[in-house]
Amino acid sequence: MKRALPVVALSIAGLIPLWRYAPSQDTPTTTEAAEPAPNAPSSPSSSSPSSPSSSSSGAASRVVRGSTVTTSKGAVQVEVTFEGDAIGSVRMLRQPDHPQTTAAVPKLIQETLQAQSADIDTVSGATITSEAYVTSLQAALDAKGS
Repeated sequence: MKRALPVVALSIAGLIPLWRYAPSQDTPTTTEAAEPAPNAPSSPSSSSPSSPSSSSSGAASRVVRGSTVTTSKGAVQVEVTFEGDAIGSVRMLRQPDHPQTTAAVPKLIQETLQAQSADIDTVSGATITSEAYVTSLQAALDAKGS
């Protein structure tokens, strides 16, 4: 009987954090209300390593959004700025609020700019987000073609 009271007290103390736990919600990396018009130049984003705002060749830039992909970690959506037929920049509109995702986004964007396609490798440790990124990116590339 002497052991029962501490066991019950410690069990309750251990369950309190579980009851209070709230899974992280997806956090947009940009303000949804302040989204640029489709033909307006976008402001540089901290997650975009290369974000040209104008082209010296005179090619028109076009901004296309990919589909929103819902994952177990949160929603993922990209926005691609095309300079002519080339991918000029990629910006994350929505991404899970997770440290591995935050670390993976610059790598995914860099690979996209180098490959100029959605045929890129996933980032180890952020496989779910990487696959959702590629799906949203491919949707933007497909939408640009139509």
